[in-house]
Amino acid sequence: MAKPTLQSIADEVGVSRMTVSNAFSRPEKLSADLRTRILATAEKQGYAGPDPAARALARGRTGTVGLLVTGRLGDNVRDAVGTEFLVAVADALSDHGLALTLIVAGVGGEVVPARDVPMDGALVHVSEPGSPDVEWLRRRELPLLTVDQDPLPGVPSINVDDLAGARAAAQHLLDLGHRRIATLNLDPPSPPSLERARGWAEVLEPAGAAPVEAGAAFRPPEAAYDAALRLLERPDRPTALLCFSDAFAAQALRAAEALGLRVPEDLSVVGFDDGPLATSLAPALTTVAQDVTEKGRLAVAGLLQVMAAARAADTPAGSAGASRTVMPTSLVVRGSTAPPPTDS
Repeated sequence: MAKPTLQSIADEVGVSRMTVSNAFSRPEKLSADLRTRILATAEKQGYAGPDPAARALARGRTGTVGLLVTGRLGDNVRDAVGTEFLVAVADALSDHGLALTLIVAGVGGEVVPARDVPMDGALVHVSEPGSPDVEWLRRRELPLLTVDQDPLPGVPSINVDDLAGARAAAQHLLDLGHRRIATLNLDPPSPPSLERARGWAEVLEPAGAAPVEAGAAFRPPEAAYDAALRLLERPDRPTALLCFSDAFAAQALRAAEALGLRVPEDLSVVGFDDGPLATSLAPALTTVAQDVTEKGRLAVAGLLQVMAAARAADTPAGSAGASRTVMPTSLVVRGSTAPPPTDS
């Protein structure tokens, strides 16, 4: 049996090939009755629709948006905050009839996804400085929006107010009376981790409580656990610990338990994010809250604006605007913080 085509459907229905194509690509140009007859004939012949690549070429749009992430997808989805952001982006795109394509940074070989995968625009999430993948996206003149990283010239961005959140966390510990304070941050650093470190230091150092610092890789979780152990085994053991994330704080609680330290009686711990993990811990975690779902929604809305402006002006994406959105944070006080031990 011959393979069904636009022409074979057109011949059976008695219309032109273009009319059949419009039934799939431009349904508003046809009456409901005619489109129903065409689609029914296509189904009878076993025709799945025009080739997606050819269709995208003809329309000038692929119907998909890229999300550039650092690290393997498995690492990203094992982090509750990363998963929440990914779901928020996918849902927001779906509401606009768009698909999500994940682009993993650092993939080399014959195919470089950031260079070769078709997409109408891209979100860049916590990419490393000088990333060649970001450079490929920019060279393609794709509409872009960055999330949780240093803004790029001519590219709009969505950031969390990491600085203010970190300052509030540090001030909370000072107000409780802590002076021996340590920080457990991300290493190698990211733009959010650098901002959080700056916020902590801006509050603690003027108060004469310059923090002892330790860093840990994002994965595996044991890296944060080992770093917390090193801090808590010091002769001048800190009475409070400021952590890059709730996930890092959870490892700090594990380390404290392994050393026989009580939280918050012997050690206060503060996280960052306020995801589901924060309230599942015992004690529940004092942390800095950010609205990750809203961040994903705003990121998609901002990118869609850039895409629409670029199409309307028929100009490179970078000239469509470079708005800066900084989302607020708030300190949520729970059971993991208290005044320092009286003998400290």
